[in-house]
Amino acid sequence: MANNHPNSLPPPSFRRIRSQTWPQENDDDIDLKELIASLPKEKGFISPIQILYRNFWCPSEVFPGVHSFCRHFTAHDSDIILATKPKSGATWLKALAFSTLRRDVFPPSANNHPLMSSNPHELVPFFEFTIYEQAGELLDLASFSVPRLFATHIPHDSLPESVGQSGCRVSRVAFVFGITLIFHEPSSLNIEQVIYICRNPLDTIVSFCHFAAHVKPELWSGGRSSMEEYLDYCCRGIEAFGPFWDHMLGYWKVSLERPNNVLFLKYEDLREDTAGNLKRIAELMGVPFSEEEERDGVIEEIVKLCSLSSLKELEVNKIGKPGVWWTENKTYFRKGEVGDWVNHMTPSMAEKLERIMEEKLSPFGLKFRVK
Repeated sequence: MANNHPNSLPPPSFRRIRSQTWPQENDDDIDLKELIASLPKEKGFISPIQILYRNFWCPSEVFPGVHSFCRHFTAHDSDIILATKPKSGATWLKALAFSTLRRDVFPPSANNHPLMSSNPHELVPFFEFTIYEQAGELLDLASFSVPRLFATHIPHDSLPESVGQSGCRVSRVAFVFGITLIFHEPSSLNIEQVIYICRNPLDTIVSFCHFAAHVKPELWSGGRSSMEEYLDYCCRGIEAFGPFWDHMLGYWKVSLERPNNVLFLKYEDLREDTAGNLKRIAELMGVPFSEEEERDGVIEEIVKLCSLSSLKELEVNKIGKPGVWWTENKTYFRKGEVGDWVNHMTPSMAEKLERIMEEKLSPFGLKFRVK
């Protein structure tokens, strides 16, 4: 395989610096507090307030980072961005993408592979949670290997203008309420390559509720009453980086507009044939597996290394916090099973969400197996 990028370094090499090139606020810029005060708001589920910003609901805790990212990020043509809805399979996707993209530097069979000592969220940082978390400071983006590998929860239509203006490849993922996408895209140049992976929204609701129990236990009463409450928020569209149907349809429509450049997959399919879909991911990132690598079992090694069961057993994922959603690493590894919702939802709860899916998604040809 051709080595067309410099050596990638694990998280300890990421330096947070006081940016010398960060654009200064203009005198006529709206103060952040004034901006927040001017925007529509709703009570959130685990976030005290959801703020309607750039046509999506943003948790108040991460609004400063989201706003800074949308204003200040300058994309490079070679960038790869993993875009996800919360609890949509981002952790798994980050591990797969990082291990595939950097396999010439870090062979999956190596005992010192970065995944052995770093959580996937450290290896592929979120813009809003990590890079732009602190006003005026950011990770030293110059230290990132090319192509740079980032992640975000921002919806497709709300990404910074520079992403659309560059040839930036966007790998989007999302399974929470549906989507896991690896989205390799030069968005406005009509040459984007997208892997769009959707998951049964019923399963993602359950996953998020279990996650909420760890993030904000004081707000989680437990049982189905809490799940019903969150389901109501989702059906009204008031949830982190939602409404979920807008988030999904943004990606779905791109796949319909440019079918030769966009591969639409579902989480269930990735679980069923991880190796086959990993080959497609590698091709989109510009690092296809060679025949020799396939014969040597490199694909299978990456699949095994990045499996949820393997990641869950690593000591690094049993301790520590990656700085995402302010929770412990172990919180990101639960079951990842297909159809687990039947063990947690009543028929009436499932029917309520199915009606929303039918109303919002089916007219555009986007459907999910829920039985």
